[in-house]
Amino acid sequence: MDLKPPSDAVGRRADAYASAPLLNCLLREVAEPLPADGQYRVHRLPCTGRLLRVRAGRRPADPQVRTAGTWRRLGHTELVKLVAEELRRHTGQPGDDLPAEMIDSRDTVAALLTARARAAAPADPYLRSEQSLITGHPCHPAPKARGGGPAAAWLPYAPEAHARFPLALLGVRADQVAEEGDTRALDALGTAPPGYRLLPVHPWQLDLVGRDLAPALADGRLIGLGTTAFDTWPTAAIRTVYEPRRDLFLKFSLDVRVTNDVRRLWRHDLLALGRTETAVERAFATMEPPAAWLPDRGYRTAAFAFEELAVLVRGGLRRGLLPAATPLLAAALAEGFEGCPLAATDDPDTWWEAYLRQVVPPVLTAFADHGVVLEAHLQNTLVAVDPAGLPVQALFRDAEGVKLLPDVSRAAGWERLVYCLVVNHLTEIAAALAEHHPGLDPWPAARRELARHDLPEIPALLSSPSLPGKTNLLLRWTGADGAAARYLPLPNPLAAA
Repeated sequence: MDLKPPSDAVGRRADAYASAPLLNCLLREVAEPLPADGQYRVHRLPCTGRLLRVRAGRRPADPQVRTAGTWRRLGHTELVKLVAEELRRHTGQPGDDLPAEMIDSRDTVAALLTARARAAAPADPYLRSEQSLITGHPCHPAPKARGGGPAAAWLPYAPEAHARFPLALLGVRADQVAEEGDTRALDALGTAPPGYRLLPVHPWQLDLVGRDLAPALADGRLIGLGTTAFDTWPTAAIRTVYEPRRDLFLKFSLDVRVTNDVRRLWRHDLLALGRTETAVERAFATMEPPAAWLPDRGYRTAAFAFEELAVLVRGGLRRGLLPAATPLLAAALAEGFEGCPLAATDDPDTWWEAYLRQVVPPVLTAFADHGVVLEAHLQNTLVAVDPAGLPVQALFRDAEGVKLLPDVSRAAGWERLVYCLVVNHLTEIAAALAEHHPGLDPWPAARRELARHDLPEIPALLSSPSLPGKTNLLLRWTGADGAAARYLPLPNPLAAA
């Protein structure tokens, strides 16, 4: 694999891609706004007293710090140092590995940009949307970090590099298999000898945990069976792959921190899968079409490496997808990709109203009628469009992120719903739409759609001056668990509308 150092031009692009989400976090969570300076937004960092200005926009750019009476541009490395100094004083904590993760995120982007320049994007619009996220999470300090390892270790499996690859196949001795639910799709991926069951493994995960499997390979609990005879495509989640001919998604453990968490399939989540999946499928069964759920059918693993080798079987797209509709990742609509219908539409008002009609009702109905809190953020939502590019269906996924009432309180569940659906999801799509179609005000239509639903929480949502914004920078800096979301108030555009 050719891994030449990135060019200066690629380095500058990588700086810009990596700086934007870090700046979004810093300005949202820590900095104090000051009067604007022309096209620049100016902020004060309260603990160090430094003045920072950025070019306004949903992706802040061209960061500059005030030094000796003049504005001086900051590269990404200098920005990381500035953020680290401020947060050490702000929190009294050192931040541990987060500064290194921020640098790793930027270096990852540079490697991805270089790889994409010589790779062919998938012809399938759905796969192209899943592999389009160069920025990634727009409000995370290190959205593209890959665990700090060399690019050669992860680049062959990177969706953003348009990767495709076969899966590793292991055989697990039958008396050592742990599974629940419908895992029959796994048995069709290859052939296991008598007395063994087939277990596919993500090759990156096998590289990471292979040394720990040596005893099981030596005593026959585990055997190597080569690779699949076909390729799979990694999706935006990195550890979830799709095989189009079988219309099959497989989600693996990956012992790498991606955004806030190490992406293992944790035992407690797998053991709760059946109950959660049943509740979600029951909720969607009562909804009017075309709302759809991509079911997590079951899991299989080895009892002696329960989390390390777990694989989750997820149902594909075809069962619930409307005829002639093309599914697209919602996060890709916000970030943009070749053929993106959000940018191409000639009627953004109609497009946005159609989008809201598909995305909002299933989430509110699941909560109101079934006590199911979908994690309907941008990466867990697919929006299918008709041949003209108009949204006609929403498909939701990932039972691992679903919460059920009363396991969480109604208030906590509603706050999570509002963050995922409104702050993480609708706000980003609305901003991207307005950026491509100047003059559009997307929030009156969003307000009308939400007001149609008879939930006791809706009036407060539409009148509150603020919405809950997740504090990913402070969460990671203080080493809090990724599931321990902390929120701060953000201006509510619904109330302003």
